[in-house]
Amino acid sequence: MSDEEHHFESKADAGASKTYPQQAGTIRKNGYIVIKNRPCKVVEVSTSKTGKHGHAKCHFVGIDIFTAKKLEDIVPSSHNCDVPHVNRTDYQLIDISEDGFVSLLTENGNTKDDLKLPTDDSLLTQIKDGFAEGKDLVVSVMSAMGEEQINALKDIGPKN
Repeated sequence: MSDEEHHFESKADAGASKTYPQQAGTIRKNGYIVIKNRPCKVVEVSTSKTGKHGHAKCHFVGIDIFTAKKLEDIVPSSHNCDVPHVNRTDYQLIDISEDGFVSLLTENGNTKDDLKLPTDDSLLTQIKDGFAEGKDLVVSVMSAMGEEQINALKDIGPKN
């Protein structure tokens, strides 16, 4: 036909889904679930008996893994719920910029500079104090549904 190459502007990712379906009756406490389009950790599950017309219902209480807000949802136990793909990655902290972004060292030696400091005050002060003291810090980054946030800190000793 033609010898022209077609170039496509792709603004989407590789098509990997941010969530996967799981039957509501099989989701347990400490698992993950999507409630109101937010990834949540399940802190409470209660199942009601089947009524006159039908389905047993599962009542989920979840805490948003990024904002720590409490969310609730009621789903028939035979229906599918979305469960987020949640990844946790450890990175070594290299630098904290003045505008609140952190510089992290990835496993393969590259830097990751697109994460902000966490909003949780106690974690924020631990990171800033540890960094100011010159300690070697490793931060855990939780990622789900296209969002990332620092959620834990490990001290691996003083810098050499």
